[in-house]
Amino acid sequence: MEERKYTILDGIDSPEDLRKLDEGSLETLCGEIRDYMVRCCAENPGHLASSLGAVEIITALHYVYDTPKDKIVFDVGHQAYAHKILTGRRDAFRGNRTRDGISGFPLRSESPYDAFGAGHASTSVSAALGLAEAARLRGSGEKAVAVIGDGALTGGLAFEGLNNAGGSTTDLLVLINDNNQSIDKNLGGLHNHLLSLTTSPFYNRVKDKVWRTLGESRTRNFFQRWTRSLKSWIVGRSGGDLFESLGFRYFGPIDGNDVGEVVDALRRIRGLKGPRVLHCLTTKGHGYAAAEADPTTWHAPGRFDPETGQRKLSPRVCDRYQDVFGEVLVELARADARVVGITPAMASGCGMNRLAAALPERFFDVGIEEEHAVTFAAGLAAAGIRPFCNIYSAFAQRAYDQLIHDVALQRLPVVLCLDRAGLVGEDGATHQGSFDLAAFRSIPGCTIVAPRDEYELKCAMHAALRITEGPYIIRYPRGYGEGVSWADVPPREYPAGKGERLIEGNSRLAVLALGPFAYRAMEAARKLEAEGGPLPSVYDVRFLKPMDLALLEEVAAGADAVLTVEDGTLKGGLLGEVAEYMASRHPGIRVKGLGIPDSFVSQASQQEQRAACGLTADGILESLRELSQKD
Repeated sequence: MEERKYTILDGIDSPEDLRKLDEGSLETLCGEIRDYMVRCCAENPGHLASSLGAVEIITALHYVYDTPKDKIVFDVGHQAYAHKILTGRRDAFRGNRTRDGISGFPLRSESPYDAFGAGHASTSVSAALGLAEAARLRGSGEKAVAVIGDGALTGGLAFEGLNNAGGSTTDLLVLINDNNQSIDKNLGGLHNHLLSLTTSPFYNRVKDKVWRTLGESRTRNFFQRWTRSLKSWIVGRSGGDLFESLGFRYFGPIDGNDVGEVVDALRRIRGLKGPRVLHCLTTKGHGYAAAEADPTTWHAPGRFDPETGQRKLSPRVCDRYQDVFGEVLVELARADARVVGITPAMASGCGMNRLAAALPERFFDVGIEEEHAVTFAAGLAAAGIRPFCNIYSAFAQRAYDQLIHDVALQRLPVVLCLDRAGLVGEDGATHQGSFDLAAFRSIPGCTIVAPRDEYELKCAMHAALRITEGPYIIRYPRGYGEGVSWADVPPREYPAGKGERLIEGNSRLAVLALGPFAYRAMEAARKLEAEGGPLPSVYDVRFLKPMDLALLEEVAAGADAVLTVEDGTLKGGLLGEVAEYMASRHPGIRVKGLGIPDSFVSQASQQEQRAACGLTADGILESLRELSQKD
């Protein structure tokens, strides 16, 4: 990155330095933060557009509040880059999301300014309420602020936190960063409600005039009650604003990209008691033309030229799994009127935007509501519809109860597609799809399949449509496939619980692999043979559940040592299934596993993470050497 000198930013090593500035310097500082952020992310990709829109909010918060004594809790963390830059991590931000660098999300172990870690949405209100209550119990006088986007505000946990906080007298500020967008464009009733507030000119003109005229006068409470009634009448005549009906004092909306206006609002309400909401309107991608024009693409744009906004796209050598999913789903929906798609605000990320474009009436974006997505799918299935519900693996954890209680227990044919399964790379510990295999394996009636390539994903999706009861879970990794032909190749039969032998070896050594790691296992086996070692038999087990017991018996008949390979946690996944079976039926067979260890995997590239877990051809080869020497 080209070294650039900044007049104000270079002198900010902590919020204490920030608070020494005169207010007139803040706008210039925000511009410098934005420029630095763009230049860093141009070379070291990250979540850009959300953070560009939140620069003024974050600067104002650290300017008005006494951080880190006062606690700022960010929802998700996509919006928090300015927070990192202002809290002593300006230079470290160049290595954001890299191995041994700082995390792309707030992380308590990284800085005292990160009051609460967050990589999943809708947690901020509950966490900040906990911090605020702790301050009350200690009598410390600390303030707590939850910064939540309008997209994350749709999540059920956010409503639970709001309901609890609004019924209390806790000193809590909820700052809504309302940019009309999460990753994709926001949908739903709450979004429409907020939008109606922001587009009520008469109410805002009257309210702003009263605010400016009264300042902090005693008569202001009366006028706040009066404007509350006026707002209820203007905004849908609903009998009260959503937040005020929950027990919050509502302030706004204000221009969240005007740092002076945000500072003024925060100063006015900082000393107030009880639960409050400050509604800030921002523009996702603010201040960078390319990101403002296309905030969905620029949510995480990859590398780009900071001067021109031209993205530096890598040449595509094969298709991404999400693209295969999207195209096959459209193919299935066109052939079967029962097929619908459901996503919790990840349409472009999972490839379901293709269905949205082709058959919009069969596409449902439910917002950041994973639990609702699964139960909604169950309701559809109960009425004869065939839902394909696509959720990133790390977020599917939130719908565990719904999958058990609403789908599996009722034996409803819901197809749950887990994108980003396994190790995901730079997003780090909060986003690893490590736990789905172990978690869902224990649910009765589940089918769990991990296709090894693009064509097998197509086959699995076609097979899923033929199930008559029970959840059918398809999991596949982030990124590109293996380069196999799939688009013009008809799907073949794909019976549940049936694996495949890929290499018939000449030794008493076998590899059982799940998903694309079957290819890495074959490569490792051939390498072992090439260096003069024995050729192991290699199997693609394909289905974790039901497990192909005939395949396991075949393995047991010809092997003394078995290596399992999976991109899930070693505790409870494929290793657990195979080790349990062998221990009960063939106790003399040694079983070793490669997978994700019993620890949280920090940010690094996918390849670096896989190498650290032994999930590369060379890592598998090393384990095979060890087993063959003991054979």
